[in-house]
Amino acid sequence: MSRWSDWLHAEAATRESAGLTRTLRARDVDEAAIDLAGNDYLGLARHPDVRRAAADAALAWGGGAGASRLVTGTLAVHDQLEVALARLMGQPAALVFSTGYHANLGVVTALADRQARIISDAHVHASLIDAARLSRAAVEVVPHNDVDAVHEALADGGSRRTLVLVESIYSVLGDAAPLRALAALCEEYDALLVVDEAHSLGVHGPGLVAELGLAGQPHVAVTATLSKALGSQGGAVLGSPALVEHLVNRARPFIFDTGLAPAAAAAALAAVGLVEQHPELPGVVRRRVEELATILGVGAPAGAVLSVPMAGPQAALAAAAQAAEAGVRVGCFRPPSVPDGVSRLRLTVSAGVSDEDWGYATGVVVDAVKAHR
Repeated sequence: MSRWSDWLHAEAATRESAGLTRTLRARDVDEAAIDLAGNDYLGLARHPDVRRAAADAALAWGGGAGASRLVTGTLAVHDQLEVALARLMGQPAALVFSTGYHANLGVVTALADRQARIISDAHVHASLIDAARLSRAAVEVVPHNDVDAVHEALADGGSRRTLVLVESIYSVLGDAAPLRALAALCEEYDALLVVDEAHSLGVHGPGLVAELGLAGQPHVAVTATLSKALGSQGGAVLGSPALVEHLVNRARPFIFDTGLAPAAAAAALAAVGLVEQHPELPGVVRRRVEELATILGVGAPAGAVLSVPMAGPQAALAAAAQAAEAGVRVGCFRPPSVPDGVSRLRLTVSAGVSDEDWGYATGVVVDAVKAHR
């Protein structure tokens, strides 16, 4: 055994004893389980229009973009997707990345450096945390959704360029950020509010930024993922044309990465069209979220992910296993993935589940929670 082998085995043993071991489980294409664990909030990943668009693009362009977008990897479908995303989200311009993770890494590291500073909500996604670390800017983490703390941090910042990092809807707790108040503060102190719309886009139509009338404001920039409500893969940064031009020239996760695969870009483009054509879909999600939250006795989230606190990681795992045995797949959040250290069942509400399956799945989840809560 080598030093590294000993260390890896010790790490694995520690995870196992704490009930925190994670494993990969491949899904078969014809798996019959009702999925309340994924992020396909609107049920568009398997929509016929989305699947056909992906297939047609793969046949037309091939399996991949073939190069970074600054070489030969920018395809016509990328341009079309960027125009469509900007239109949907009410933004002047958009730039598509290969993942939502890369979009967050790209915008933060391209805008912040040692001469800048970052004010970050305590519950932002790991991609924004990693981006802040990689930027080498001074970072101040403020309590979750604490507008006064952000105000105090901005007031003490002097003249340095400042980014404020938040999510419009936080996936674990499911609460919404006080975007209007934060945008007003950023305007007052000439800071830039960077809003991750991963869990809001689609679930709130064009996203909370647009819904609240903040789209296109010079002190607000937006990131989004194409892998949740849009049922595809990839990410985007949206804001002013000047911001997009800067990212094309300075964002390393954009410059040195192969362009988004044409099938994924075309699938996302078709999904944007469906979101625009079917404004009733977010209402289905909202109704089901409120119904399930009432039954389980927890607060209804602002997004599509319902969190049910459990006694510990073992209890959460046992409840998830019971639901799986009954043909319903649910998620399970355990430390260190949860910001407050509380293990939870993670229930994704989807407009794509039939009414019959939704009724059955609700009963299974309630039984599993009662048995292990």
